[in-house]
Amino acid sequence: MSTLAMKFGGTSVGSAEAHRQTADIILEQARQWDRLAVVISAMRGVTDALITGARTAASGDGQTYRAIVSDLRVRHYRVVDELLTAADERAKVLTAVDEYLDEFATLCHSVQVLGELTPRALDTISSLGERLNTRILAALLRQRGAQSEAVDATEVIVTDATFQNAAPLMPQTRARAAARLAPMMDAGVIPIIAGFMGATEGGVTTTLGRGGSDYSGAIIGAALDADEVWIWSDVDGVMSADPRMVPNARVIPVLSAAEISELAYFGAKVLHPQTIRPVIEQAIPLWVKNTFNPTCPGTQIVKETATTDGTVKAVTAIKGLSMVNVEGRGMMGVPGIAARTFAAVASQGASVLMISQASSEQSICFIIPTDAVAGVVAALEATFTLELSRHDIERIWAMNDMVIVTAVGAGMRGTPGVAARIFGALGRAAINVIAIAQGSSECGISLVIASDDAAESVRAIHAEFINGKKDV
Repeated sequence: MSTLAMKFGGTSVGSAEAHRQTADIILEQARQWDRLAVVISAMRGVTDALITGARTAASGDGQTYRAIVSDLRVRHYRVVDELLTAADERAKVLTAVDEYLDEFATLCHSVQVLGELTPRALDTISSLGERLNTRILAALLRQRGAQSEAVDATEVIVTDATFQNAAPLMPQTRARAAARLAPMMDAGVIPIIAGFMGATEGGVTTTLGRGGSDYSGAIIGAALDADEVWIWSDVDGVMSADPRMVPNARVIPVLSAAEISELAYFGAKVLHPQTIRPVIEQAIPLWVKNTFNPTCPGTQIVKETATTDGTVKAVTAIKGLSMVNVEGRGMMGVPGIAARTFAAVASQGASVLMISQASSEQSICFIIPTDAVAGVVAALEATFTLELSRHDIERIWAMNDMVIVTAVGAGMRGTPGVAARIFGALGRAAINVIAIAQGSSECGISLVIASDDAAESVRAIHAEFINGKKDV
């Protein structure tokens, strides 16, 4: 039997109208597939509000979380009133809304009294939005004639006990999915599963961290051996560039897992590679689609693509960065300089996005977020006090207002002339390149440029490889 797993993000279930559109898609696909499982997020902004309530309560604030309860109650009541006409369904869902928001208030009060918010408590609190939303969507589907049931992912997804960033235990999850979901689906029932969350083997609620709802969709798809997994959001797919920089950016039809990983790392708003690992490892096709434009094919993500020589598929830019330089002729041939440099950076908890080092070993430069610069430079100066006094290291300094622009495409691997075309495009646009880096995977070439040149750089590279003419 054919099986499809679909996941809908917060904007896809963020209002009454969005719920209706999502229900249309689900009912349409239920006619096309033998078995259908659906994972959904909380309404857009709800999880952030729950977390804010919990954190302010921990600081002793007893008012903010109460105001959030009132706001969320009004918001969910309004959606229920617009969607559900049957009195019994409305009453049942509104009771669930009240119960979950009362639970939120009780948990926040406990946090306020204790003056402490543990990761375990935050997981329980932040997962309530998904639990609320599954009840609404399942009731809407029943009202429209489908068999549907809300399912908490705590009943299906088994994780370790790393609260806030739990990892799934796939053998146990597969067994739970077979026991809880498969019989429902075989009977024609559409399970609406709360994303973002899971539970330990002992039943303690956990959350899956960054991209948690997308991760849930991939985990459920893999656990059910789905034929395909579709991720629904509010964009037509993965774009070749930020449309705000490149108005004629286009949807990329197919991407490999390596390309998605590179795009995610360098700032593109795409699926985080960790979230899609479960399906990619099983070679299950995954699609990124637009809830509000469902006829658009979207982007397919596969384990590996048939590469085309010289292909750059996308161009990204990360802003808000600085380049830190460690320079000195006395560094040449001295073992351990790089190790000591990055130990100092690590001591500040700073994330290094890119590294470039001259072959003469007279300089090391690396890119970090600007807000980490002061601490990192101070740590480096403390680490190299002796070398600075001897002038073995002449100076440690930073250049602010930097951007990393990255051209991504597995087709660049082993293709002569790709870098030349990139630099040629930038040269014609009179853009100066400050530093470069290319990984051994050859899936991306990264360039450091001044932030004022970011948009023009992206447009120039995009035009060279993707549009074939200058973007305006």
